[in-house]
This record gives sequence, C-alpha cells and structure tokens, in this order.
Amino acid sequence: MTVDISTQVAEFIRCQAPEPKRWLRATLHGLKSGKSDIKALEDPLQGFYRARIRGYRIVFCYEPTAEGVTIKCIFAERRGIIYEVFSHLLADRLVRNKPM
Repeated sequence: MTVDISTQVAEFIRCQAPEPKRWLRATLHGLKSGKSDIKALEDPLQGFYRARIRGYRIVFCYEPTAEGVTIKCIFAERRGIIYEVFSHLLADRLVRNKPM
C-alpha cells in the first residue's frame, strides 16, 4: 500500500510543534501497515476513515489502483472541528463537481 498526502495534510503537519509533528508522521507511516487507530466514518461521511492521533485526526479513503490500494490522506485537523469542517469541504467539492 502507498500513502498519498494532500497539500492540506502536509501543510497542517508542517505547522505543528515538534512533538505533534512526530505523532502525525508516525501515524502516516503506521497507516501502511494498519498499525494506526483507524475507524470508518458514518453518514454523511460514509466511505471515509479517520486515523486518531491524540487530539488530532486525519481523514482518508482507500483508492484501488492498478498496483493495489492507495491510502489518500485528504484532511487533517484538531479533533474538535475536523468533522464539521471536512463535511463542509466535501459538500462544496460535490456541488462544484471536483474530485478530492
């Protein structure tokens, strides 16, 4: 499996303090081997998953490819606001008919 990180996720991680940055990067590496705290999201975010990293979350999806499966890390944020912000982002993308 490969992990594809969006610009938003990369920027979010880059802007964190050193310790949270290490936690987030370790989680991204753990996604490849399934060693992260992963949970499937429910409606209206069905089809997406979250990785829990202390007070942070990364939203991702699995995308089948010719080489296998790619984990597409789409959005990262603090736990308190991630689902609301991601829902709005997803709705906006669907209205504009843009892929994630």
